[in-house]
Amino acid sequence: MLLHQSEITESRPKPLQGLLGGIGIALSVHSLLVLNGSILGVSGFVHRSLRGDKAAMASIVGLVLGGIAVGILGNADPPGPRTVSSLLQMMFSGLLVGIGTRLANGCTSGHMICGLSQFSLRSLVATTTFFAIAVATTHFAHGALGTSGSLDWTLDNQGRQFLGAILSLGTLWLAYTCLAIKNGTDNSSKLVSRQIHSCANLVPNVPKSILRYLASFLTSLAFAFSLFLGNMVDPHKVLTFLALPLSSAFDPTLAFVAGSALPLATLLYRYVRVEQLKLGGKWNIPTSPKIDCRLILGSVIFGIGWGIAGICPGPALVNFGRSLYAGIGFAEYAAWLLFMGFGGLLVR
Repeated sequence: MLLHQSEITESRPKPLQGLLGGIGIALSVHSLLVLNGSILGVSGFVHRSLRGDKAAMASIVGLVLGGIAVGILGNADPPGPRTVSSLLQMMFSGLLVGIGTRLANGCTSGHMICGLSQFSLRSLVATTTFFAIAVATTHFAHGALGTSGSLDWTLDNQGRQFLGAILSLGTLWLAYTCLAIKNGTDNSSKLVSRQIHSCANLVPNVPKSILRYLASFLTSLAFAFSLFLGNMVDPHKVLTFLALPLSSAFDPTLAFVAGSALPLATLLYRYVRVEQLKLGGKWNIPTSPKIDCRLILGSVIFGIGWGIAGICPGPALVNFGRSLYAGIGFAEYAAWLLFMGFGGLLVR
């Protein structure tokens, strides 16, 4: 995607939106971890859903519906021609991201947020590699990206997205609390108000497997709101961040996202851990410390694909949902996702 001179614009950094988006991301990641024992790694959701994993499918649905909800609540169209690559470039980017994330077993959400917050050396190597390659690709593949303006500390109408994320997670935790009280498994139930006990009595006996799917769906829904709030669904914002301060186009909004998401996710993982999963099932956290050529090669390929279009799996699914509502950008994001899935299927 080479931006033409007529398309060059000023990008205003949005620190408050980035900080709140990062908080929503960390809360979504930790909620899925303690309830389902799973990593909120979106590339993994895509690859596993193609193999019939129902929980991964529920997460994909949550991200896409989150995109639709973002369009409805914020009257927000997906990025237009200024920020969306040509169809061929989108296909190529999606293909590389699919191959790279399958080889490296992760992307920005799985390695950068989940992995780093859990002190994974493997994720540190992957993140350092694909970030460096994405920066180099951005400088090589893109012309002038515009200029960076003054800081914008307003929320605009983005407060609705943060509220949507909090309501999604609040609904999930209320459902869990009511079920735990109903089943007599909540050790703190004596401290809970009579009103919540009454609410618990209204909750039907729902199998934990269904609640695990609900957890996958609602955490991804909250994650979608948070990605939009943090401006991570805007490819132009991503590319201007990858331009680094070496460029006059540098936009640090995503640095504020990482600056709140990583410390909070790390603290939650360190001090709010559980021995047994809240909704049963088995832990599904990668434990391999292996750093090999497959990890490095996959990270390099993913970094190239990310730098070509400024899109990674989570934002692609959210923008696909927005395109379904707005009718703009559908072909581009559908092509990106199809080729990402195809790329993943090429890797054994």
